[in-house]
Amino acid sequence: MKYQWCVLPVILGFLFPTMRLTAQETTSVSVPTSEVQKTKQADGKDDIQAIGRRQIGKRGLGNWYSLENEVQMGREYSKAIEVSAKWIEDPAVVEYVNRIGQNLGRNSDAAVPFTIKVIDSEEINAFALPGGFLYVTSGLVLSTQEEAELAGVMAHEIAHVAAHHASRQMTRSNMFALASLPLIFVGGGLGVALREAAGLAIPLGMTKFSRGFEAEADYLGVEYLYKAGYDPQAFISFFERVQTAEKQNPGLIAKAFSTHPQTADRVKKTQREISRILPAREAYVVSTSEFEEIRLRLVAHENLRQRNQTDPGKPVLRRRTTASD
Repeated sequence: MKYQWCVLPVILGFLFPTMRLTAQETTSVSVPTSEVQKTKQADGKDDIQAIGRRQIGKRGLGNWYSLENEVQMGREYSKAIEVSAKWIEDPAVVEYVNRIGQNLGRNSDAAVPFTIKVIDSEEINAFALPGGFLYVTSGLVLSTQEEAELAGVMAHEIAHVAAHHASRQMTRSNMFALASLPLIFVGGGLGVALREAAGLAIPLGMTKFSRGFEAEADYLGVEYLYKAGYDPQAFISFFERVQTAEKQNPGLIAKAFSTHPQTADRVKKTQREISRILPAREAYVVSTSEFEEIRLRLVAHENLRQRNQTDPGKPVLRRRTTASD
């Protein structure tokens, strides 16, 4: 069966015509131990001072996609969202959320500008597309009690972009496909069994990778939150409170958001990381008067929407407007 492997390069070239390995990527170079240590320190995830210069998840063997590819992918996906979503058009709300996100982006490892928009939805949700397209729902803003909590969720999503998780996930998916290519040439009952086994292994492997990326986004997001001047503990307190609320009111959290819940283990792990890598500060940004104003504007918007959807002859329930509700 040796002849069967000869066609693999042709198949790979057909499936992935844009994948190229440069001489730098394929050449093995001997580097002094001291230089390796310096590189690890400069690019390590623990080095807060190196944020913005760290090589986290960039193009290489673990990521076949260039930054331009990621931006193009994100732009294409965003077109579908633009058509289907309903937007918050209040300029004060949009500018405020965008300002928080841009500040976090400047204090992250992301190498792309961010496009940030607020979706008019009661769901508690936030998500980011490759290339720097970030979306926050009005329901998420209303569910937070402090500006630092809102910034914590946004920092987590920005970390997904900064660490190139979408393209790395797609690369690993393609790697699974490539690993199963030799099975195409294995015939008979053995070939069928192996192909079925490979088909079962892919989703299990992808689930593990996804969880790993979520943990990395926790880790990096807390760093970005800290570097932007916010209290990193706000990230933990928000997810703990939302998880409790979800148990009391199932369906409160959007499905896309609940796929990576802050389990007790992840909360403890994040707490350990905060105490280990983040130097204590005398003061943090926890909340601002502007946050309260924006939240009140969204409460008023939500009340107006409910009033328009409710029979005029029936009473309209209003939300409490304090941050402690």
